Amino acid sequence: MMGPSLKIVFVSSFKPRKCGIASFTSDLISSTKMLQGERFFPEVIALESDGEFQYDKPVTLRLRKNAEYHYVYAADYVNMSDVDMVCIQHEYGLFGGEAGSHLSIFLERVKKPVITTLHTILDKPDVKQFELLKEICGRSDKVVVMSYRGATLLKELYRVPARKIIHIPHGIPDFPFSESTSWKRELNLGDRRIITTFGLLSPNKGIEIMLKALTTIIKTDPSVLYMVLGTVHPEIVRREGYTLQTDLAKKAKQLGVAGHVAFYNRFVSDRELLTFLGATDVYVSPYLHPEQVSSGTLAFAIGFGKAVVSTPFYAAQELLADGRGKLVDFGNSEELADTVIDIITHPGKLWDMRRRAYAYGREMRWSKVSRAYWDLFLSCLENRTESYNIVTTDETRLPFLPHNARNKGP
Repeated sequence: MMGPSLKIVFVSSFKPRKCGIASFTSDLISSTKMLQGERFFPEVIALESDGEFQYDKPVTLRLRKNAEYHYVYAADYVNMSDVDMVCIQHEYGLFGGEAGSHLSIFLERVKKPVITTLHTILDKPDVKQFELLKEICGRSDKVVVMSYRGATLLKELYRVPARKIIHIPHGIPDFPFSESTSWKRELNLGDRRIITTFGLLSPNKGIEIMLKALTTIIKTDPSVLYMVLGTVHPEIVRREGYTLQTDLAKKAKQLGVAGHVAFYNRFVSDRELLTFLGATDVYVSPYLHPEQVSSGTLAFAIGFGKAVVSTPFYAAQELLADGRGKLVDFGNSEELADTVIDIITHPGKLWDMRRRAYAYGREMRWSKVSRAYWDLFLSCLENRTESYNIVTTDETRLPFLPHNARNKGP
């Protein structure tokens, strides 16, 4: 028996834009389409900075992040269309205005049910960030978090009612559990010991900490090769160019580990990522700050059943619990080195960690995650409730904009 059909518009960055949320939304749509077939009709309102991308379906509208009237137009488009629901992917930097406040314009105007996935939940927000996230949650029918820590922050800090909060983990492909040997052959890596970090590069990534740790690790195992997959985050490139990439290469040379580091300075395809992760012996996530409540890169490593060493940012604390990985202090290159050495010199520990991680990751496969989203979409339509009241002031409320409003800025 066929269930109901849904037409859902996603407000998000989208491929070919190179960012984690664009990939997330693309994967969510693809997996939901595979599961629901002709019952699912997706559209995308693609967020961008300056119209630099060419899109194919399902993108139906561009939203220039800094142009306020675009948010008005996007909301009116949704209201006048036969769309059943809006699914927003929220990250502060995606939207224009202070702390991404232009999103308020869209939320004030749109009349269809809204589900918002929160990719960042700050535990020490400034006033604007705090007020904006409260408003987003207030105007959304449901908010999705990817970690239980995120749910706790919403309830205790932002005072969001528990009934509004839904926990759905970050989706991952259905990876095979395999040894690294065959994957290394494909990359011509021989019998080298491979340590990997992947994802868009930013100062918070902590790559320099791993480079320092490498000076100790290679004394124990000279075959070690540290692969850094990913280019500099586009927003950082826009502000600073590729200086971060250059500085990391210089740092590796200064530390005398350049021969043990390979920088793949590009956004790798899904197929390339599969190969690189397959060849990995230890995955390292040396983030410098604790606030991150979701991590697609760490989820991928867990899903592939890799031994993982990470700093204890919030997402890592949950993903690596119960022996699924090892946590080390922020910025502590010596502890990082000692932990990696302990894993690579004790095959039993490595194997046990891999087994636990892979078993946990089976619950994060896109087939399960997309089904959870679909069930949420259906229940939200069936049981729509009024958003709780938000107290705002004239200073914090953005006005409605007329149809002919124009932003002369970028």
